[in-house]
Amino acid sequence: MSAATQHRNRFHSICPYFAMFPETFVRRNIHAWSRPGDLICDPFMGRGTTIFESLLNGRKAIGCDTNPVAYCVSRAKAVAPRLADVVARLKALEKQFAKFSSSAAETRDEFFTLCFHESTLQQVLFLQNRLDWRDDDVDCFIAALTLGCLHGESHRSDLCLSNRMPRTISTKPAYSVRWWQKNHCLPPERDAFAVLRSLARYRYESPRPPLKGRVVEGDARRAATLLRPYRERVKLVVTSPPYLDITDYHEDQWLRLWFLGGPAKPVTRQGRDDRHRGTGTYWLFMAEAWQGVVPLLQDKAQVVIRIGGTRLGQDELQAGLLKSLTASGRKFKLAEARKTKIENGQRRAFLVEGEKPSVEHDFRYVLRS
Repeated sequence: MSAATQHRNRFHSICPYFAMFPETFVRRNIHAWSRPGDLICDPFMGRGTTIFESLLNGRKAIGCDTNPVAYCVSRAKAVAPRLADVVARLKALEKQFAKFSSSAAETRDEFFTLCFHESTLQQVLFLQNRLDWRDDDVDCFIAALTLGCLHGESHRSDLCLSNRMPRTISTKPAYSVRWWQKNHCLPPERDAFAVLRSLARYRYESPRPPLKGRVVEGDARRAATLLRPYRERVKLVVTSPPYLDITDYHEDQWLRLWFLGGPAKPVTRQGRDDRHRGTGTYWLFMAEAWQGVVPLLQDKAQVVIRIGGTRLGQDELQAGLLKSLTASGRKFKLAEARKTKIENGQRRAFLVEGEKPSVEHDFRYVLRS
């Protein structure tokens, strides 16, 4: 076993993400059901744990996600540039910033002026304006680093740019303003370029993967089109689909989405889609998703799924997944089912109504010839 698999690689935690499974889950499955050089896929890739862990262990990796934050963070890991290129780009950006002055609406907005110190906000707005994160690998990596430090517990760490805020989710503007005012919290003056340089050097104390992956921004239901060159090549899928009862990521990640070009406020229900309207439409969504994924699979490919939900038990999940997989027109059989105690997983993403489950469920299905 390589050093990369013995110790947690620092690239894994570039940016927190509430719906995630541990890299140990991925590592265990890719070692059990694939060999070096095999192609691994995650059609709901989140922060790219499957993609990155596969690459670290000598597997090829592809994936997709509809969330721009997920795409940015996953791509930063999948095609991580050289540290020297990141440092050089930050130096060039800092030099350009000397001539920058923004009069954007955020500089007059109560939330943003309480969230960021005036000088820090100018730097954040500059980076938002200049980083070509969708098309440039180095800029994507810097954007991912920025997402990871954009907000957090700044009273505990000098590597957070915002006033006090959770690091995992973005609290809503009105609530944040009230809390900061009530607790007499002022935004810290932070040099964003210095913070990003420090974070980059810290991450690169771990090695980059020996391979590069391919990730795209898009819906799993279009995976076979978005990832057309990989049809019938995937040996193993390791994924965690959206749960029936998860919250709206556009609301929970609104500040990071804003940095990537989204609206400067949460948009209620923007991130919800047909999977959230009931069990019937949830399973329809899953069937459509697998129809998009299955054309990527080679014969006898295996599909490992971690899933849960407040309204769905193990038997219903097991049967629903098998039915939705076979709706693709291919035959699958259940090879393994187990329960896993929730530690991080997607528990924080559940809706408040109803009782939260104490376990998640892991299923492994095999594509029959």
